[in-house]
Amino acid sequence: MASVYKNDNAQREVRAWCVGQIADWGIAHVRREVVTPTGVTGVVTTGPEPREGEPSVVLLPGTNMNAALCLPLVEVMARNRRVVILDLPGQPGLSTGRRPDVRRMAWYGNWLTEALTQTVPGPVVVVGHSLGGAVALASNAPRIVGRVVLAGAGLTRLRVPVRLLAATVPWLLLPSVARSARLLRRMAAPGRGDPPGDLSAWMHLVARHCRTSLAPPPLPSSLLNQRRAVPTLVVAGRSDPFLPPRTLGPAARRRLGAEFRVIECVGHLLLDEAPVEVSALVEEFCVGVGG
Repeated sequence: MASVYKNDNAQREVRAWCVGQIADWGIAHVRREVVTPTGVTGVVTTGPEPREGEPSVVLLPGTNMNAALCLPLVEVMARNRRVVILDLPGQPGLSTGRRPDVRRMAWYGNWLTEALTQTVPGPVVVVGHSLGGAVALASNAPRIVGRVVLAGAGLTRLRVPVRLLAATVPWLLLPSVARSARLLRRMAAPGRGDPPGDLSAWMHLVARHCRTSLAPPPLPSSLLNQRRAVPTLVVAGRSDPFLPPRTLGPAARRRLGAEFRVIECVGHLLLDEAPVEVSALVEEFCVGVGG
């Protein structure tokens, strides 16, 4: 199995950054680790105890992201609901850095099923962004009562526009905070301005210390047909360069039978660009599936 980290020191630096960000969060929370067959999984929990039968939200960050990058969104969601953030194995963060070379999505699906049994006692709505959305769909855990897929991979192939590729190559080959900010601007909606400083600093850290992974291919139709039994909401940013609504919407309806929504004036970075709007959609969905 390959590691996301270039060496042991890289892993220590990434872990220290994440631990520091979460420790400085001004919201009551619990950070812990659980051990699954894939290795250690980092877990952050916040928000009120769920009432009987009420689903908790389990948030799965996307490629190169983790709990430490999701705190502004989670702060909004946790005003009304228990939120559990799981760092994906094989991505930079507080979970194991190892990921398989083959059958990666089946591996992720099994990981999520096991992680849910150890971290959430009752029903859950899994909210996955980008790669996290594909992982949410890969698991058939019986306690999943709904899924919210945000700019989710796994339904159709991602586009990589030339302008975005032109920002990605220098970011990887000659990492700097400025090149990280340029890449993030290409991922966001036009006119959004500079990305948050913490996000640019993080992407600089990733380029220096990590081996970024590619987006997963579309999940098999047979698997997606099985997922139709559980309600799913797919959400796209109007200006997402990877998964524009004109591509993601038809794929979500045709391949998954899912409801599809669009958030205006937003690109691929839904968690950072529109935390209030995303939180409102997730809460509305949770009420609809379980109170």
